[in-house]
Amino acid sequence: MKAVTWHGRRDVRVDTVPDPVLKEPTDVIVRVTSTGVCGSDLHLYEVMGPFLDEGDILGHEPMGVVEEVGAGVTALKPGDRVVVPFNVSCGTCFMCGQGLQSQCETTQVREQDSGAALFGYTKLYGQVPGGQAEYLRVPFGNTLPIKVPDGPPDDRFVYLSDVLPTAWQAVEYAEVREGTSVVVLGLGPIGDMSTRVALHRGAGTVIGVDLVPERLARARARGVTALDLLEPDLVDRIRELTGGRGPDAVIDAVGMEAHGAPVAKAAHQAVGLLPDFLASRFMKTAGVDRLAALRLAIEVVRRGGTISLSGVYGGMADPLPMLKMFDKQVQLRMGQANVLRWVPEILPLLTDDDPLGTEDFATHHLPLAEAPHAYEIFQQKRDNAVKVLLKP
Repeated sequence: MKAVTWHGRRDVRVDTVPDPVLKEPTDVIVRVTSTGVCGSDLHLYEVMGPFLDEGDILGHEPMGVVEEVGAGVTALKPGDRVVVPFNVSCGTCFMCGQGLQSQCETTQVREQDSGAALFGYTKLYGQVPGGQAEYLRVPFGNTLPIKVPDGPPDDRFVYLSDVLPTAWQAVEYAEVREGTSVVVLGLGPIGDMSTRVALHRGAGTVIGVDLVPERLARARARGVTALDLLEPDLVDRIRELTGGRGPDAVIDAVGMEAHGAPVAKAAHQAVGLLPDFLASRFMKTAGVDRLAALRLAIEVVRRGGTISLSGVYGGMADPLPMLKMFDKQVQLRMGQANVLRWVPEILPLLTDDDPLGTEDFATHHLPLAEAPHAYEIFQQKRDNAVKVLLKP
């Protein structure tokens, strides 16, 4: 089969690799019909090389059709249409029972002291072959895949793999309720969808912040007050729009690749020059992130407000303004999305009049063969690339 594979920093290729096969009685093989390129895939493209091997298959946002099922699978049959969550979770352990599929005790990567395994996401999370491929082996076939109806286009459902539950959890963790105010930092796929979810759930004021004019215009078209990150007196402007005290909540949908942090950017680049065994040790013990977005969140959130982190951070030695956070009584929630926890709330929205605008959410639909181009334009924010779906 064809699959998107990692070969080095900013070097992804479409290679011919062996087809996946059933290994356990509860495995299923899915023929992938759509698969997304995620913002966190860009971390692999740029800075996470020490935790990858050449030829690793990338991707964690697939959906498709069940081609083959193991002898122990009773919940699915060949021909069923499914979305595959990015968490590899068993559905039966204590953590899964708490709705914390990202901490699944069956697939926790204990040798790395990490949570649940993830599809297509480095040795830190199990080095499980990913879904930017023609076929994917999916374990836990009775509990992990999300069965969806036939008929509506893939774009209605594919975001159940990551974008929708990540944005939904970001809004839930931000405690956005009817009439509250929320600022979303970063209007890439997760930030954009977070603004849509916040508006759908009745937020009174939704402010989005980004650098890219096309992303700001896209948010404004859906009723978001969109502000340029480089706008003079941005903090004062946000406070002016939120009663003078700041928003009730801030969602940081940027993470480790934030603009405006030259020292941490230089550190990222320097780590990329080290041999892998040294680079991985450094990143796991002394790594620092580009914290400009998180620092802005701490600055603008109102006293007693909530910050919700959905952007991925990876540093182990990140300096935070703890005095300010304590003084402002900031509440902070974060973590990988627990996909299956939120599916029952989201799925009904995908089978009616599409209030979250999933059908026109993707800016690009490209064949799998053009994956290198997809990564390049997404990382460089060219050609208005906000969300790219690959079609195997």
